[in-house]
Amino acid sequence: MKQKIIYFFSTLFLLGFFSCEKEVRIDIPGYEELVVVDGNIETGTAPFVLLSKTKDIYAPTDINAFLSNFISGATITVSNGEKTIELIEICSDNLPPGAELYFAEYFGVSIEEIKKYKICVYTTFDPTFVGEVGKTYSLNIQYNGQTFTSQANIPPPTPLDSVYWIDKGDVPNYGYSYARLTDPIAVGDAYKWEVKRINKNADGEDIDLSFTKTFNPVFDDKFINGISFDFWYENPMTMKDESLDQKYRGLFKLNDTVVIKFSKMDLGVYEFLEKKYVQLSSGGNPFASPANIPTNIKGGAIGLWGAYSPIYDTLICKP
Repeated sequence: MKQKIIYFFSTLFLLGFFSCEKEVRIDIPGYEELVVVDGNIETGTAPFVLLSKTKDIYAPTDINAFLSNFISGATITVSNGEKTIELIEICSDNLPPGAELYFAEYFGVSIEEIKKYKICVYTTFDPTFVGEVGKTYSLNIQYNGQTFTSQANIPPPTPLDSVYWIDKGDVPNYGYSYARLTDPIAVGDAYKWEVKRINKNADGEDIDLSFTKTFNPVFDDKFINGISFDFWYENPMTMKDESLDQKYRGLFKLNDTVVIKFSKMDLGVYEFLEKKYVQLSSGGNPFASPANIPTNIKGGAIGLWGAYSPIYDTLICKP
């Protein structure tokens, strides 16, 4: 009798289980090639625009495929409301004297590497046209019969109250960089944190060529509006340094000299960057929450036209 009862409920369970099966068909949208804009202007610097195309997820990912993705032959203008200039296209394999370092710093590679590959960008060498606080910069891109536009404003910078270093304790002579910030009362401020060490190596050169962003380098004043607070950041230059013991990665060493680049931006730029870094930090995790990265480019292209007002501080890592 007992076996019959077990058999009955087992059969009932299997019937219920298989009756709930349903074939799920997912229609994956086809690939559409779009123009990608990566442009910015900062206080005191010229506009800088990089154009590329989206790639099919199944496309090759080697260096040649990457380089072939960049767009040449576009007509790009930038206006500050008083003056409009047309950007010139220059390529990394044929740079004018003095531009090599600027390119290398922008892409975060050595001058030797930047000369090795052909990457074309749009900029200007007009010394009278640089980013100014309070001005709105309008971008206009003409490419392949299409027009893409965007605007971004350079807000007044907010300086840090102080910067300091604190020993981690369990790893003597290593610690994090800290800062104190008083956020203005007005709602809608957003910030970006970048750093580089200017210690010298054995050849007398700076350890870090360019500024590096931290794990999550942007934040807004949604929860800190109008208050003073302290915060810390890790050392992004050593996070993946396999020559270091794991316990030292992400930390600044005693006597490191660190230049902090603390930039302010408008909320449209922040919203793009915040979503971008959320996606990057997920590392392809299939269980991470999906998020569509917004764009402030109109006309059918995607990407970002960003305007920033950076301030710089020097931190010497000592108690």
